[in-house]
Amino acid sequence: MVIENVDRHYLRMPHSERGMVVGLFGGSFNPPHQGHALVAEIALKRLGLDQLWWMVTPGNPLKSRNQLAPLAERIAESERIAPDPRVKVTAFEQTLGVSYTANTLARVKARNPHVHFIWIMGADSLQTFHKWQKWQEIARTFPIAVIDRPGATLSFLSSKMTRTFDFARVDEDDARVLWKKPAPAWTFIHGPRSGLSSTAIRNGSAPGSSE
Repeated sequence: MVIENVDRHYLRMPHSERGMVVGLFGGSFNPPHQGHALVAEIALKRLGLDQLWWMVTPGNPLKSRNQLAPLAERIAESERIAPDPRVKVTAFEQTLGVSYTANTLARVKARNPHVHFIWIMGADSLQTFHKWQKWQEIARTFPIAVIDRPGATLSFLSSKMTRTFDFARVDEDDARVLWKKPAPAWTFIHGPRSGLSSTAIRNGSAPGSSE
């Protein structure tokens, strides 16, 4: 099966072994940039991950697809900036026939019952997380690690998600054992931050970008 000239191995879930701790980092990556790579690097280090699945989605239901680059292009760029062998760039969502994260995570859980997954998201996504379909179901499926992003450090105090699940917060110092916590469980991880954004890059306004 070939979609948009995408190599078929990207359309399958990456292989994982029983007992592994695997981070799930999903997004449009339109385009991917060093800010995304930094989130992945922090997650690998602070969460003690065996793998990180860099999930390039067909498209975000909350965003316009007018400026969406071809899937094959976003995969290739993701591979270029994510050289760590523990990072597995994948686009398996394309073949699932689902549009929403909650449905994707349910499939991942069903197919990999003996793997410990953590959902990874940038802090800039917290303010709109409650608009995602079945967002509370997402929080109850896997533990969540929120990685700090510029301008979003205080979002964990004000977002609907973190207020709703305040009782389930895990101290950042215990991030390496987050995978052991039954969902809902989440932590906010501070660390180096990159000011890059995909929107700014597309608009030619990112640092170092040109018109």
